[in-house]
Amino acid sequence: MAILGFYGPGDFLRSALSDPEKRWLDQCQAVVPTDLMEHHRHNLPDWLVDPLKAQLGDEFWSLVEHLNGGAGLDLRVNDMKVKRSDVQKELQKSGVASVPTPFSPLGLRISGKPNLSKNEQFLRGDFEIQDEGSQLIAMLTDAKRGEMVVDFCAGAGGKTLALGAAMRSTGRLYAFDTSAHRLEALRPRMARSGLSNVYPTVIAHERDDRVKRLSGKLDRVLVDAPCSGMGTLRRNPDLKWRQTMAAVEEMAVKQSAILQSAARMVKSGGRLVYATCSLLTQENEGVADAFSVANPDFIPLPVATVLTELKVQNTPSLCGGGEHGTLYLRLWPHVHQTDGFFAAVWQKK
Repeated sequence: MAILGFYGPGDFLRSALSDPEKRWLDQCQAVVPTDLMEHHRHNLPDWLVDPLKAQLGDEFWSLVEHLNGGAGLDLRVNDMKVKRSDVQKELQKSGVASVPTPFSPLGLRISGKPNLSKNEQFLRGDFEIQDEGSQLIAMLTDAKRGEMVVDFCAGAGGKTLALGAAMRSTGRLYAFDTSAHRLEALRPRMARSGLSNVYPTVIAHERDDRVKRLSGKLDRVLVDAPCSGMGTLRRNPDLKWRQTMAAVEEMAVKQSAILQSAARMVKSGGRLVYATCSLLTQENEGVADAFSVANPDFIPLPVATVLTELKVQNTPSLCGGGEHGTLYLRLWPHVHQTDGFFAAVWQKK
């Protein structure tokens, strides 16, 4: 329980404590985690423990350790402007150490957590802060030059920017979201990126007339669905106490409705991608499997095959295995050092 390691130098923090506080902290840090009662050791709500144990078995405790250990910092290089190796060299000159991410060919993993908001490379749009898992989901969409593409739940636009760079700022890329505030945060990022093919668009809901007008016209549709966010607990540990399984099941109904509506925009031969940052099968395999059954005109594409075609290495390790084999992307913090992500890919007949 190395509490101080997460927040700063121990000597600095201890200088602000009284002697009784220091003794209390020493006692806390002397506790061996494996000696704690299970409930205290994993620090997770009961509703979340059982489904995670069912999926992971003995790996559950490795996941717990990584969730409690905090998140790293990944960058996505804007290869429309610069090469990854050049960004890495320039970061090194400014005292920021990094290594290439193991899967994404555009990623760099940073040592520590430096403040990059005023970094010259960041300000000129050479890179964006984006988890490697999120980068892989954008890659699965495989947006190409001159195509018509929708990022259906764009938020602040991390994946939108990755799609736009893959399209080399050609074609037409719609960034749909129900929140004008979130889309407004995309605009300065667009300006840095150099993209001119992105059209941020506020929609009222998944059945908005703007969606209907694009029926059967899109080459690629990415549905980065709203979800419980259980894959981001390294960054947002409080989320687990603000959710219930009943809320997750309600969310799954909403996700299915969004996916079904977004699918109408895909043209014959086009690609549909469904993604979440959740660890739970209700929001992931459950939604994807049900969609495939209800929509036989959409052919599931094995994620491992798609990523291999995109020159990603060791793709079977990125999939969930089990009964689904290499069909779906399944990223785990304790295995892949990313946030928890899920993705499914279909091609329309």
